[in-house]
Amino acid sequence: MKRGSMLITALVIVIVIALILIFSAIGTYNSLVAQNEEVQTALSQIDNQLQRRSDLIPNLVETVKGYAAHEEEIFTSIAESRAKLAGATSIEDKAEASSELSSALSRLLVVAENYPELKANENFKDLQVQLEGTENRLAVARMDYNEAARKFNTAIKRFPTVIFAGIFGFESYDYFEADEGAREVPKVDFSN
Repeated sequence: MKRGSMLITALVIVIVIALILIFSAIGTYNSLVAQNEEVQTALSQIDNQLQRRSDLIPNLVETVKGYAAHEEEIFTSIAESRAKLAGATSIEDKAEASSELSSALSRLLVVAENYPELKANENFKDLQVQLEGTENRLAVARMDYNEAARKFNTAIKRFPTVIFAGIFGFESYDYFEADEGAREVPKVDFSN
């Protein structure tokens, strides 16, 4: 009898340990799925804001064209940057294309400074305000994405989650980073 009862006790212990491991694996998997979805949602918000900015640009360009038709190089640069952004698939490509588009938009706004009538145009002012708001929302969306990616990347590197992440194929996300020139302090010259 003693031997039979020891066998049952050992079997119960093995079953309990197996159940603990199974429920732990299920909980870890579900947690990783939820965090992965947070990252995907944050990334889609960046895409939404990039699309909003892309939708505003043709109106801004058309408004400026009415006053500065001879600035064709800037208009071409903006069109090429928008096309590159539309075709970007990776986070790195999106960041690069977004940076190029921001640079082209900055050049467009500098051109607008040379046309006082354009700066006074209500449509132009409204588009500038909308674009500025979109840029702010885009910055927040990038920050939210990077935070969600950081949490997910940290989670999949911790033990024992790293084991389950490897088994279930979860991989880390790249961060949305500023372009190289953003770290340099701009030079301002008031001598002119």
